Amino acid sequence: MTGTADIVIIGSGIGGASLAHSLAPSGLRIVILERGTHLTDTPEARDDVAIFQKGFYRSSEEWLGTDGKSFLPGNYYYVGGNSKFFGAVMYRYRREDFAARRHMDGASPGWPLSYEELSPWYDAAEQIFRVRGSTEGDPTEPPHEKPYGYPPVPDEPAMAAVRRRLEKAGVHPASLPLSIDIEAWLKRAKTGWDAFPNTGTGKIDAEVGPLASALAHPNVSLVTGADVTCLETDAAGRRVVAAVYRKDGAEHRIAAGRFAVAAGAVQSAALLLRSSSTAHPAGLGNGSDQLGRNFMNHNTTAMLAIDPFAANSCVYQKTIAFNDFYNADNEYGVPLGNVQLLGHITGNILKANLPVPAPAWFARLMARHAYGWFLTSEDLPNPESRVMVRDGRIVMHWIRSNMRAHEALIGKTRAVMRKAGFPIVLTHTFGRKTTSHQCGTARLGADPQTSVVDLDCRSHEVENLYVTDASVLPTSAAVNPALTVAALAIKAGAAISRGY
Repeated sequence: MTGTADIVIIGSGIGGASLAHSLAPSGLRIVILERGTHLTDTPEARDDVAIFQKGFYRSSEEWLGTDGKSFLPGNYYYVGGNSKFFGAVMYRYRREDFAARRHMDGASPGWPLSYEELSPWYDAAEQIFRVRGSTEGDPTEPPHEKPYGYPPVPDEPAMAAVRRRLEKAGVHPASLPLSIDIEAWLKRAKTGWDAFPNTGTGKIDAEVGPLASALAHPNVSLVTGADVTCLETDAAGRRVVAAVYRKDGAEHRIAAGRFAVAAGAVQSAALLLRSSSTAHPAGLGNGSDQLGRNFMNHNTTAMLAIDPFAANSCVYQKTIAFNDFYNADNEYGVPLGNVQLLGHITGNILKANLPVPAPAWFARLMARHAYGWFLTSEDLPNPESRVMVRDGRIVMHWIRSNMRAHEALIGKTRAVMRKAGFPIVLTHTFGRKTTSHQCGTARLGADPQTSVVDLDCRSHEVENLYVTDASVLPTSAAVNPALTVAALAIKAGAAISRGY
């Protein structure tokens, strides 16, 4: 079966959906190929046992580490991609993240774009995802040309008390920027949203936000269950002529004038590596040998701050963060990272994540007095940290970096929690299975010798090929990447529209 379009977008996550939204008003024929299907609303969607203990939604796909061990990476394949399960945090990278700067164990190279150049696209992304937030309270918040369109998601009474305790402890708790319609979310069931699937409209994820907007245009269509296996080029290798995909057991081929890969930092790199040819022997558009390299995956730790004398009555909890240790203005003189709340941790969630088996009653008791935090430090780009494809299988070689800074962040945050009246502080640092912030495998840059795509996310070597997901991020920063991915995709869409 053969089809045609003006633009084919591979992937319907944050990057693909935001690109489709940006291009939809052009009238161009846009086809989105999505490997997954639509999430349906079932009782499991708000069942913490089904999700966290039984892994009801987890893909069975395994990746291989260079240590020879297979692992389940925690990726999700549905319309909307990983955003169907994300924590809905829509941070802008801080202004300082765009400049080169020293870290405790290395340096961040900075960006070929400034914050000011990306700021208008951040504005557009915040509107599409209907972000709730405030520009007040966070000393690292960069300037906004437009204010948030909605006020912050309100603190629950227990969290309002924690905010006051943190202020007295000397830090600056600020409201998280969130793409959550809290009333719509809680109407379905009284749960948090962090890692829960979105089967309604309460979480403004890639499907509910930009994809729904794009599909309202008659020139945009979505093909689900379409697993793209390779991209074909002309004989010279200068243009992609077709995407080949499998659906319902049959092979299909679709031709187009432009192609955008937005399958996620690992899967996009794997697709382009699989699409090697005589003209592109090391992978499509990989003359720089940077494709698949510079994989970054945030250093992250979960922290439980426990007060045996105060019960946590929250339902959703996730409204506060602090960035007092984000930049170099701390005792270490280098950036450490971001501290933000996790969603409320129930006894069932805690039981699923304890390092040793524990009875349900103990997990419930512990969770009743615990507040979960998520600590994030920057992972620095390294060309030897990479995604590869061997015998058709994804192989990961992740070299962790900047861990001394992350350990310092843990220590500083632990001291804050104890000063705020939480005598028990427990931590768990995540490993390679936590790939929700994967980025960097097709880095953006002005120099074709050291990058894969240009400042508009177009391949340096293949004139009609774009990459519009977290693959292009030159650095990981230390905040959630979703809004930056959306901003770059919208910017790329404007460039593509100008080119037609």
